[in-house]
Amino acid sequence: MRVIRSMLFFVYLIIYTILYACACCIMFPFLNVRQRYQIAIGWCHSTLWVLRHIVGASWRIEGIENLPEGPAVLLPKHQSAWETLAFPVIMPRPLCYVFKRELLYLPFFGWVLRMLKMLHIDRNKRHSSFKSIIREGMERIAEGSWIIIFPEGTRMPAGKRGKYQTGGTRLAVAAGVPVVPIAHNAGYVWPRNSFLKNAGIVTVSIGKPIDTFNMNANEIIELVEEWIETEMCRISTHSNPS
Repeated sequence: MRVIRSMLFFVYLIIYTILYACACCIMFPFLNVRQRYQIAIGWCHSTLWVLRHIVGASWRIEGIENLPEGPAVLLPKHQSAWETLAFPVIMPRPLCYVFKRELLYLPFFGWVLRMLKMLHIDRNKRHSSFKSIIREGMERIAEGSWIIIFPEGTRMPAGKRGKYQTGGTRLAVAAGVPVVPIAHNAGYVWPRNSFLKNAGIVTVSIGKPIDTFNMNANEIIELVEEWIETEMCRISTHSNPS
């Protein structure tokens, strides 16, 4: 059944993404960025609904009360594609993702991403690219968005830890906003680079904001890593993929 459920979800995802992206490309030139974002979230909602009803994968949130009312930089664990789809649905504010530039060249998905005013990093020009991230990130924060950046930089297999990088904490220090560490165990339900999906409940645990005042980026990322990885040990025991 796991293979059949995964196959059905895969077929849905391909067909629906192509149709939705084509519709977005037609509509987006006539809409502002906020309206485009809301329409894009519709795709996230639909995909998560199908994932829940076909695969049997749902989620629960702990610590939602820890989300600040004001601007912030969110620093989540990165295990799968699930969190990329789910966080715009979960979070009460518009999100501005920081992602690798190569995603812009993906057919359909990348076309829509290009029109959403997100932030992309050119890995071949890291220094100049990060200067742009700082400048544009502060603009997005001023516009009311939360910046979201995965500190490990890439998806890690469930149970593994990547090197935590300071890009997100440097942006937070420059903007004078807190960072919010987020742990989750989505890698057990939607494994990295795997066609097969598992039934189960993803636990998303949101930590308390870390004030960046009078702290440097290295000190902050150490606190973020310690909290996330400690929390991962706890919530990973909740995972029962089937």
